[in-house]
Amino acid sequence: MSTTDTDGGATIGPRTRKPVPPPVPAYLPTAGSPLTVSPALYTLIQQAPRIKTTEFTLPIRSGRAWTVPAGGIVRISTPHGPQVGDLNLWNAHNPRERFWASRTRQLHATHVSTYDRLWSCLPYMRPMATIIADTLSWYGEDEHGGRIHDLLGTRCDPYIRAVLSGGTSYDFHCHSNLTRAILPYGLAEPDVHDVINLFQVTGLDDSGRYFMSPCPAERGDYIEFFAEQDLLMALSTCPGGDLSLWGFGANKDKEMMECCRPLSVEVFKLADEDFLRRVGWRPTETSPYRGLHGMAVVEGEKAAEGKE
Repeated sequence: MSTTDTDGGATIGPRTRKPVPPPVPAYLPTAGSPLTVSPALYTLIQQAPRIKTTEFTLPIRSGRAWTVPAGGIVRISTPHGPQVGDLNLWNAHNPRERFWASRTRQLHATHVSTYDRLWSCLPYMRPMATIIADTLSWYGEDEHGGRIHDLLGTRCDPYIRAVLSGGTSYDFHCHSNLTRAILPYGLAEPDVHDVINLFQVTGLDDSGRYFMSPCPAERGDYIEFFAEQDLLMALSTCPGGDLSLWGFGANKDKEMMECCRPLSVEVFKLADEDFLRRVGWRPTETSPYRGLHGMAVVEGEKAAEGKE
């Protein structure tokens, strides 16, 4: 293929992509870095005696929010078989600090598992939770390039449905479920953000297009999160169920109902309240960057006069 520049200059001849060496990940863990998670430490935490403080089952096509203190453990499981869940996280005391899916994807991978972390947005930039157990870690990469626990996509929502289906409405997409779930905590629709799609297999095809495959979870599979700070969490049981019949339209809604199942949420605290201190765990701290972005802030009238 030949091209000509916009100034009417010489024609550029056919172009080919030059061979390049295998790429190196842009963000690699190093000693002492927050990206370097100690498997030994988090294995101790995961195996330590614990006490259940909260337990509930989330019905199909619904959403619910709950809090977990720093040092707590949250288990989300599939008690009746495969089902996708869309998870949001916020700092329990400051909802401006919330899960940042794209940065987590850059720092770890497009799909996460044990010892990966969920990171918060700017200007906070710190781990919110660490994955400490995942019964689906065996899945790896399938023959189509699909992986599980997705950070490539985001939640389904009624707005794109209306666009793609010619204006039909449906009120129980994950975005809507999460919106309803956080209302009791003083949050609203604009606070819902990009999620981690739990138990969801996704990937990119040969043309770079996003695809979803049926959920491989079985009865009793689970993923566990260790709270690195006080968290508000919200979960939606996706109306697509296990995604084996995904699509838009009234008929598809009825079909997908057949592959929808509940999810279970359990929250634990460690039985020994001094355990975390003894093993050396500390709550995460926000980024040390001061946030001035090269600007000098005038403190008052006298300071302003002095700069004239």
